[in-house]
Amino acid sequence: MTLVALLTGAGISTDSGIPDYRGPQGLWRRDPEAEKLVTYSYYMGDPEIRRRSWQMRLSSPTWRAEPNAAHRAVAELERAGTPVRVITQNVDGLHQAAGLPARKVLELHGSSRTYVCVECGARGPMTDALARVEAGDPDPACEVCGGILKSATVMFGQTLDPDVLAEAVAVAKAAEVFLAVGTSLQVQPAASLAGTAAENGARLIVVNAEPTPYDAYAAEVVREPIAEALPPLLRDLSG
Repeated sequence: MTLVALLTGAGISTDSGIPDYRGPQGLWRRDPEAEKLVTYSYYMGDPEIRRRSWQMRLSSPTWRAEPNAAHRAVAELERAGTPVRVITQNVDGLHQAAGLPARKVLELHGSSRTYVCVECGARGPMTDALARVEAGDPDPACEVCGGILKSATVMFGQTLDPDVLAEAVAVAKAAEVFLAVGTSLQVQPAASLAGTAAENGARLIVVNAEPTPYDAYAAEVVREPIAEALPPLLRDLSG
């Protein structure tokens, strides 16, 4: 059966109430200083940045967000029997919340729903760390070794997990249909997966409000709102 792979970016989650980063109303455009809160060198070197980062996590719209029609359509495609793999640049966990098995999701940039200690590697649910912040600890330290905690996401200045990236490349090469959904295709190496898929014979479909550098390689470019456009598009693929 046809392997359908999707590379999803922030645009697929905006209808769930999670703002994107580089769009016209993106977080980095509205508040350039916010980028420091997710930059590894600033985070590790400045306790005040860490305290602000924890407050940002505490108020993150991720905790209120629910999967939207686009997330649900991907999960429904998989349940219908079509082989599906999702490579996501998002850290919100909404693909899994929509019912897509975790083993079918490659999180290129990690997960905001988990914390990790930068010293000993201890991990746990982010909700546990946030409970400590709510209780009055502005910069909770690792309870195992006393090291600095951060979200288990890839911050600016960090590299992607090479094993996850290698698996993503393998998926892109194997896909017969590859959809780039809600991503500007400007951040490398994730963006190059669209080109890899096209070079290996996949039918490339770009679903994004703004033009991307890979539109010229696409068999189809869709500009309609993602939550409206993706469900019928995936139904057509399953048919």
